Amino acid sequence: MSPVILVTGAARRVGAAIVREMHAAGWNVVIHANRSFEEAWALAMTLNQARPDSAQALQADLLDPAALEKLAQAAHDCWGRLDALVNNASTWYPTPIGELTAAAFEDLVGSNLRAPLLLTQACAARMEQGAVVNIIDVHARRPQRGYSAYTAAKAGLWAVTESLALELSPRIRVNGVAPGHMIWPEAGSLNQLQQGAELARVPMARLGGGEEIARAVKFLLSPEAAYITGAVLPVDGGLRLG
Repeated sequence: MSPVILVTGAARRVGAAIVREMHAAGWNVVIHANRSFEEAWALAMTLNQARPDSAQALQADLLDPAALEKLAQAAHDCWGRLDALVNNASTWYPTPIGELTAAAFEDLVGSNLRAPLLLTQACAARMEQGAVVNIIDVHARRPQRGYSAYTAAKAGLWAVTESLALELSPRIRVNGVAPGHMIWPEAGSLNQLQQGAELARVPMARLGGGEEIARAVKFLLSPEAAYITGAVLPVDGGLRLG
């Protein structure tokens, strides 16, 4: 039977790229989404046309702690096994000091730190052996002005990745991918001048795209990475070096 992977926040963008990459590699995929569930369902139907009974879509609000156990169990029940988890779902927006609210802090920490930790706990209890990949952010170690809450959450997820690698080894490997500039934010939040300034910071002089992250995830889940745990792989075109 094909191995099974759960990818959170996987209806669109980087998450969908990870799903497509792992599906093409022969995995059965569980596509998690919340507000974008219709897109997750459509992606699952497309993948099932290519390979029948190989994709499922599940809806859950990751900010609801009770939903995480249910999501892990539902993912396991799709094919009676669970071999990998990719914690990709994330909330991102600025919180300049003077404007940071408790609600925004809870939202950013909840989606970027608490949910990945508790979902990993729930999924690990349902894995015989396997691997977890956390999608972090290169800025977790190189903060951007105005993003203190988001940066704190992603830095925490980096630490959790290393901590769980110790705690879950040797049964489950835990690694991370730290993206740089992969896909422009939605809703036109950066104009052309701002985009040009951001690209000037990247030695590779281009956006990475979701496929670069997907290939890194596939490597970390592959037999070739069987002796790698507690590592965070930067996929940032050299952005962290600037």
